[in-house]
Amino acid sequence: MKIALLGYGKMGKVIERIAEARGHEIVLKKERDSGFTGLEQADVAIDFSIPDAAFENISRCFDLGIPVISGTTGWLSQLDEAKKRCLEKQSAFIYSSNFSLGVNIFFELNSYLAKIMAQFNQYEVGITEIHHTQKLDAPSGTAITLAQSIIANSSLDKWVLNESSTTNELVIKAERTADVPGTHIIHYKSVVDSIEIKHEAHNREGFALGAVVAAEWIKGKIGIFEMKNVLNLK
Repeated sequence: MKIALLGYGKMGKVIERIAEARGHEIVLKKERDSGFTGLEQADVAIDFSIPDAAFENISRCFDLGIPVISGTTGWLSQLDEAKKRCLEKQSAFIYSSNFSLGVNIFFELNSYLAKIMAQFNQYEVGITEIHHTQKLDAPSGTAITLAQSIIANSSLDKWVLNESSTTNELVIKAERTADVPGTHIIHYKSVVDSIEIKHEAHNREGFALGAVVAAEWIKGKIGIFEMKNVLNLK
């Protein structure tokens, strides 16, 4: 399979190594100021770029009928527009805030726990996310996904970053520490006890492998999909 890498930072380089080890060919390594030469050869594109570039990258692919796997966060105001364009061009698309197998299992655990805890209003829920200092957006896309699931299964109205002004807001605390690939903690606290679930990434390998597996899965398909489909969790 021929893969276009849209974004060739640390994550892109790990994806390249894993993809080549699985027998795939990289036909484009797009960096911030480089062009799209070679994109037309790709069977699938994997976008781990920057928020300002993601929508253009993805749109270029759809215009050529190339399926896209996108893990770029911080551009979600244009996500619905990207999905619409995908369907118009009869292409295929998976966006995920996190492609790690472990994180997608964690998403399911978080949703299940939120449904249980909705019955017990003595507990206050919060999210803490910790990432490396080079991460451009806060909170992380993974934290937002976790928050949306909790809100959908509770009486909370919305999430806020770092501090709340009302009791109906879910607080996400974002911390930036050197050399932390990604840690997410969901905590429920009452005056008598606490319940906590946690996912801690040890390196970028899990994210990269999941993105490559998703690219292998989506080739030849048309439509909008999720990692749940790829991992048969749905």
